[in-house]
Amino acid sequence: MSHPDPYGNTESRGWDHPAAPALPWPDTDLEPGPWRPGPAAHTRPAEPDTYARPGPGPDTYAGPDTYAAPDTYPGPYPTTSRHHDGPGRYDGPPAGDRARPDGQEHRGPWGEPARDDEYPTAQIAPVRDEPTDQIPAVRDEPEPEPPAGRRGPGRRRASAERPPTTAPKSSRAGRNLPAAIGVGVALGAAVVVPLFFFMPAFLAVLAAAVGIGIWEMARAVRRSGAHPPLAPLVAGGVITVGLAWFAGPDALCLGLLVTVLGTMIWRLGDGPGNYQRDLTAATLIAVYVPFLAGFAAMLAAAPDDGALRVLVTLAAVVLSDTGGYAAGVSFGKHPMAPTISPKKSWEGFAGSVTAAAAGSAALLWALFDVAPWWGALFGMAISVSAVLGDLAESMIKRDLGVKDMSNLLPGHGGLMDRLDSILFAVPVAYLLLAVFVPVVS
Repeated sequence: MSHPDPYGNTESRGWDHPAAPALPWPDTDLEPGPWRPGPAAHTRPAEPDTYARPGPGPDTYAGPDTYAAPDTYPGPYPTTSRHHDGPGRYDGPPAGDRARPDGQEHRGPWGEPARDDEYPTAQIAPVRDEPTDQIPAVRDEPEPEPPAGRRGPGRRRASAERPPTTAPKSSRAGRNLPAAIGVGVALGAAVVVPLFFFMPAFLAVLAAAVGIGIWEMARAVRRSGAHPPLAPLVAGGVITVGLAWFAGPDALCLGLLVTVLGTMIWRLGDGPGNYQRDLTAATLIAVYVPFLAGFAAMLAAAPDDGALRVLVTLAAVVLSDTGGYAAGVSFGKHPMAPTISPKKSWEGFAGSVTAAAAGSAALLWALFDVAPWWGALFGMAISVSAVLGDLAESMIKRDLGVKDMSNLLPGHGGLMDRLDSILFAVPVAYLLLAVFVPVVS
């Protein structure tokens, strides 16, 4: 018996027809000829139906073409089972509990009865459309207004009566210029007034500056993991400046040695962990701040003209900074050290040297009767050392990953951001003035 093709072909598939057409995969090694029943070259061994359920016979069909294969033909068989022993015979497992909720029997995709384990969703109740008129509507509630007199977070909204708030603009050099000028004038007054009116007060100002500088440096180097002891550094720094004031260069070196040794002994109490790192940072701070500041104390301690020596040194540093700033902002195009201080330019450096040389030539000639060319040389040396000191502190800050040593001075950062140029300039000034203007005992 031939079964109709469910895909629309009215001709028989030829499984039980004695004159079945040739197989659709011709073999070039075989000569074409009339079809004969029996084994053929295309005969393959029967493969077991691994997906067949238990039944009375094997789930294979062996027709006249001697081709045996699993039951892959999902045709609409007229019987109630899809397992068969041969043509026209189908036996399958009992129907079982195949009742659907509507009382009818479950059937497969081709009309055959199905078991409940094949269609487990048959026992799930159908989803009913629930009416949405019972769901309460969502109402937009107004946001609570902030209490009167207080403004919520965020920017203030501008209006016709209230202009928008704008942040204060910084200068091209990255500073708040009015604040920087005001703080600079205050610092100058704090130095110059005691320098000319009460010299011991200048020593107190210098000792206080050294203590603040040591605190800023110790606070900054902690970002690198070093923890230098602060108490022996501050005490040793003040002692170093005092020894330089009263006893000169030899006492200055002695004060540095006492500071380093005292720091080593103090640090032993914290154990051996990171001892070398902490001691290295402490030595750097002791040399950088109190030792270099001791030369300023020796300049001021010179008899008769100590105040003038400090004045010309500070004036040369200020002229160098001012000339470099003006020239750098106006003409700066070629970076001097872009990896250390990107804002410094060679044009600014030329302005620093020119301003310091011109100003120092006039000051030393007027105050010490020194030839202008020697005064210009003094100014140039002070300018170079001041720029190097600024670059050295910038390199330390860049290595530590900080922008300023602190925020103690508005427009300047920390006190060390102002002392960096002076600390490198005072040793050079002490040596050059000792040659140009010898100290009279």
